[in-house]
Amino acid sequence: MSDFKRAEALIREFKGEAYAFGSGVLGKVGTITAELGQHAAFIYPGFPGSDVLIATVKDSLTAAEVRVLAEIKGARPNAPRQDLFRMAEELEATDPDVIVCLGGGSTLDATKAAEVLRTLGGEIENYFGTGKVSEKLQQTAKTLTPVVAVQTAASSGAHLTKYANIPDISAGQKKLIVDDAIVPVRALFDYDVTKSMPPGFTADGALDGVAHALEVLLGAVEKPYYGKMMEVAGEAIGLVVNYVERAVTNCNDSQARPALGLATDLGGYAIMRGGTNGGHLTSFSLVDVLSHGRACAIMNPYYVVFFAPAVEQPLHMVANIFKEAGLTDADIDELGGRELGMAVAEAMMQLSKHIGCPTTLGEVEGFTQEHIERALTAAKDPQLRMKLENMPVPLTANMVDEYVRPILEAARTGALSLIKNTGQNPAVN
Repeated sequence: MSDFKRAEALIREFKGEAYAFGSGVLGKVGTITAELGQHAAFIYPGFPGSDVLIATVKDSLTAAEVRVLAEIKGARPNAPRQDLFRMAEELEATDPDVIVCLGGGSTLDATKAAEVLRTLGGEIENYFGTGKVSEKLQQTAKTLTPVVAVQTAASSGAHLTKYANIPDISAGQKKLIVDDAIVPVRALFDYDVTKSMPPGFTADGALDGVAHALEVLLGAVEKPYYGKMMEVAGEAIGLVVNYVERAVTNCNDSQARPALGLATDLGGYAIMRGGTNGGHLTSFSLVDVLSHGRACAIMNPYYVVFFAPAVEQPLHMVANIFKEAGLTDADIDELGGRELGMAVAEAMMQLSKHIGCPTTLGEVEGFTQEHIERALTAAKDPQLRMKLENMPVPLTANMVDEYVRPILEAARTGALSLIKNTGQNPAVN
């Protein structure tokens, strides 16, 4: 079973003094903010039960003599662009010297992007991809207003990372800003606040943490940070596998809640060292029918089968975590290549089933063939090219139809036999 103290040490190694995390730390937000500015815009969430959290943050800011210039409502789930543009306009009218954002991944991502628009202007499309914000900051000699990110959900790690997921709901497609310039200057996560997360949201967030750790790990083979990712991903995946069912069953479990907080923070560590790939790439095209974490959880077992021949060593580690948790009885040490990948895929599906999540796209209400075509088109989009390049089996746009389409067709029905590994015909399941 994963080690809480080791997980905590890894997070401190990752963020140092820039991050306050654990139980009972929410009241520190005022002191942290005062180090960055005295005139704040406060972006707050609108989910049920957030009133107490909002009051705690405001009281802490007042005690630290930080003046709140404006209170701005955050984004709805999946950060619709209408919310993003509204937030940017309200920040422009406020002109704070520090931004305090309380919320989950959608509100945090929208805050990052809104501050980019407020400071740099232009169209949001101009900033999708990698490093576009930094390029514009250098050209204009401008700086972004510092953000204090106060996380409320064990999920995306948005409070720690350089990513902002911004969907176009009308097109059913999510795109990504990837830039070190948008990493929150300071972050805080009181794991106790996640006790208000409902079971479905808890499952989604935990599975998102697994996706971050797993995808970065598999893409790290033969890269300089591979050894560190074996450690980080092993802790993150182990914490989720061993505690998520407890958290879903009992929202007040005093061990499970910190476990998932630590796990998803380690997922944030992972995606700051390396990139996600297949599961995340496809999830961006399922935004209208699935939550992000659930979409990644459905897709990753199928990508694991595709990647397996190239990533045997990390897959053995992952497989043993699932085996120790009783999610597979396969003889892991005797398996390799595609067979190992299939064993891991089946174990991952067992975990999803245990916490009430689907394992195929065909189970998802509203899913159609159009989603597969949309995902294939997105995989060829230059703005999402980093996801193809991050794959353990790197693909180019002209290889997408040959290899990604069978993965998506397999995910529709659960037929792993449809997946085609590079250089060979589909194997028989």
